[in-house]
Amino acid sequence: MNTPILEVSDIQKYYGNKGNITKAVNRISLSVGKGEFVGIMGASGSGKTTLLNCISTIDTVTSGRILVEGKDITTLRGKQLSAFRREKLGFIFQDFNLLDTLTAYENISLALSISGIKAKEIDKRVQEIAGALNITEVLEKYPYQMSGGQQQRVAAARAMVTNPALVLADEPTGALDSRSSHMLLDMLEELNQNLSATILMVTHDSFTASYCRRILFIKDGKIFNEIHRGAKSRKDFFEEIIEVVSVLGGETNDKR
Repeated sequence: MNTPILEVSDIQKYYGNKGNITKAVNRISLSVGKGEFVGIMGASGSGKTTLLNCISTIDTVTSGRILVEGKDITTLRGKQLSAFRREKLGFIFQDFNLLDTLTAYENISLALSISGIKAKEIDKRVQEIAGALNITEVLEKYPYQMSGGQQQRVAAARAMVTNPALVLADEPTGALDSRSSHMLLDMLEELNQNLSATILMVTHDSFTASYCRRILFIKDGKIFNEIHRGAKSRKDFFEEIIEVVSVLGGETNDKR
């Protein structure tokens, strides 16, 4: 694997008190290299979302270390933590989360403005990412004036404009219909292949997971198995995922 962007080292996350402790994440270690597209799968309650929440700093670890580009993020607090989230992480949401009162340009540039980047540099970055994602023509439009696909691309541009170390997606197709799911997954694949985005995605859906290049399976707060797509077709990888999920005893949703 190439240079690790993310290194998770022996992390634990416990909930409750002495008499009733739940080990949501139990001594997990993993690494994600630059430009990888990695999926995390597991049944409900397996610990996969808690793991992502710890990596995204939404939640704190009980013990262990999480390094992003070599920096231990478990020690960050206050302004340092806010700056890390804003500058190093990109988030992909299933419902876009665009601000209705801002144009596409303003939605994309917001994080850069908050970081105090000069207007000329902001414009350069917004124009570059808009060109890469074919949304230049909608930059002055508001969300209600765009199609669903255009809103999705604007949301992806917002996630990528800060050149984040890591793009995180938690069940991004969970509430979407088949067509919308395909659009979002094609977008993630495009970000990974064309813009070299490093993506970590949590899903319980086997078809969604088949877009990844590597998948970690979580069971009872621990890594149960790991598979790689390699030279396999997406269809063959999908079948392999279903086999592992059936052993795990989880769901095998299929949105094809």
